[in-house]
Amino acid sequence: MSIPTEPIGSIPRPRELRQALSEHAQGTLDDKELTALQQRATADTLDRLAAAGCPVLVDGEQAKPSFATYPIAGLAGLAPHGAAIPFADGHVRQLPHLTEGPFRYRIRAESYLRDARQHTDRPLKQAVIAPSALSLLYPPEPIAGYSREAFLSDLADEAEADIRGCLEAGAHVVQLDFTEGRLSLKLDPSGALLDDFIDLNNEVLGRFDATERARLGVHTCPGGDHDSTHSLDVDYAGLLPKLFQLKAGNFYVQLASEADPERVLAIIAEQLRPGIRVFVGVTDPIDPRVETAEEVRDRVLRAARHIPVDQLGTCDDCGFSPFADDTSTSRDLAFAKIEARVRGTALAAAELGVPVDAR
Repeated sequence: MSIPTEPIGSIPRPRELRQALSEHAQGTLDDKELTALQQRATADTLDRLAAAGCPVLVDGEQAKPSFATYPIAGLAGLAPHGAAIPFADGHVRQLPHLTEGPFRYRIRAESYLRDARQHTDRPLKQAVIAPSALSLLYPPEPIAGYSREAFLSDLADEAEADIRGCLEAGAHVVQLDFTEGRLSLKLDPSGALLDDFIDLNNEVLGRFDATERARLGVHTCPGGDHDSTHSLDVDYAGLLPKLFQLKAGNFYVQLASEADPERVLAIIAEQLRPGIRVFVGVTDPIDPRVETAEEVRDRVLRAARHIPVDQLGTCDDCGFSPFADDTSTSRDLAFAKIEARVRGTALAAAELGVPVDAR
């Protein structure tokens, strides 16, 4: 028995990579030069995570334009001004909308995993976008000759292939990013939209057997972009019972930034079932203060009062830079928080008399 600890996904990009992305968008830097810089940033990310003691690594999403839109980057048949995601500080992220079918991913996450594998032999986690998020690409008005039902069928097939490709490429775990889950209750307080999201995600997750689902996880958070959130004001009590209906073996739950973590942990405890593990967030990526290892330890010990240790893990609340242009958190700050998570988890494991996961 151990307490595993894992990152969620994104790490702030180095300044030279951010500059390169700007130059590439302006047409002054070619694809080959950009790819070389992305590879360099990926290798550095993996090296720094390993140096921080992380037993499971991620590529930091150095080559993704964002956690949500990587499958459709450069895809034809898209138009701007799709679904809008408003954040508490007033800024808005906006998805494109689909204009034609059939829908296909242009890029699959396994390509990032295979690139990262060139730089490390340690266990690698791969984040993918949940199909529920991409379901928002279909516009309110039907697309001529391509129904919403046909789109959702194609989307489920594409999402399955995205996940399966990562498993077959040797991912330690594949994590579905489901930030839209909590947001859905703000967009539709009746919960009908959330029910649709759960059904769609389970349509995909249900295609995997029990052994495979043990390597699948779902991440929930209230968003984290430019040090702001989109749904932190939404009561977790409306989401968590539905979240734990998902057919996954691992759940990554933002917790460090919650106002009443004891209440949230009590709700989680009510939803526990055999065979799942809950990774609780113990560092807050949008808080500029670096948590101490002792603070992290205490957060883990608090969680262990509600969740059996053999079903407990730790993580960061969210990715540190889910969108490539988010510079609100520095790269060094992110790694300092990650090191605090790893050290604090080890301290808690020692106090609980169990080993920390040290693959």
